[in-house]
Amino acid sequence: MDTPAPIPRALPNPIPNVPGVADPLPETPPDPSRRWLRAARFAARPQLHPWEIPVLVLVILTTTVGYAAIVVLVALGMLDQILLAALAFPLVLFVIRGLTYATPRVNGVQMTPTQFPDGYRMLVEAAARYGLEYVPDAYVVLGNGQINAFASGHGFRRFVVVYSDLFEVGGAARSPEALEFIIGHEVGHIAAGHTSYWRQLATVLGTSIPLLGSALSRAQEYTADNYGYYAKPAGAPGAIGVLAAGKYMLSAVDFDEFADRATHERGFFVHLVNAISTHPVLTWRAAALRNRTRAGAMLLRPRQIVRDIGSGNVVAVPPPAHPATVPPGSLPNGIEPPPRF
Repeated sequence: MDTPAPIPRALPNPIPNVPGVADPLPETPPDPSRRWLRAARFAARPQLHPWEIPVLVLVILTTTVGYAAIVVLVALGMLDQILLAALAFPLVLFVIRGLTYATPRVNGVQMTPTQFPDGYRMLVEAAARYGLEYVPDAYVVLGNGQINAFASGHGFRRFVVVYSDLFEVGGAARSPEALEFIIGHEVGHIAAGHTSYWRQLATVLGTSIPLLGSALSRAQEYTADNYGYYAKPAGAPGAIGVLAAGKYMLSAVDFDEFADRATHERGFFVHLVNAISTHPVLTWRAAALRNRTRAGAMLLRPRQIVRDIGSGNVVAVPPPAHPATVPPGSLPNGIEPPPRF
């Protein structure tokens, strides 16, 4: 008589959403060669740099006190009345913004579906990704060798100006991703409210104070970098390359090696150069774009070399309960769990 086949034991407590996978096996020692990365907070969606709002409030308070001090001192006869002209700055700022908007409109080439169509597509996609209700105007102006772009506004209009040399960077033979990052960065200034007339008016005196004004500017640049990264993570290395080495040599820049130097270059004057700059120094900026687990360094240099978190590399994920519970290929961007021994 045939021997009956043994009855298969049902898998105890199947794991939800993973059919047929049993309870985790007994824990095994972790693989010392693999360190799981922290959550990439600044890669998920664009965020303001943590310093931006506190420094902005301080700058606005400083500007308000400055305006009040001018009025009081002139009223007391302690200052010449000519200083009252400072109170006309709302009109002066209005005129400056108007001229800044008019200049590319009459001298530049407007990005449209038929003029600089690649740049226009990047502009539209960035505006949509950031949730803007409109597409900002964008103009290409003669660069004469300069690498630059900026965002501004006038009235209810917001616009981006891109120097023509950046489109050489965006050519197919170089790094179109870098151009997309840069356009995303500039549209990010608009999305974050940096181009507002009232914001600029409320900060005009505070931003002229050494260290304080540059700190606000650096925080805003880090914020715009967060937007640029959100638009095109793979463009971050090329953007840093072109800012560091120019439009022809950007591909010669090793992004990881460049970012690593943020931890190596030390000294008082290194920190002073950063403190008086309106933009973060490039090595620190590269380190912030690569390490998306924390905000960019404002005053003190980054202390640790952190790789494989940003700039088109892997996005960090929390470790699984056990390697055996995660099917191969189920983690994002090709990440695989540590091997089980």
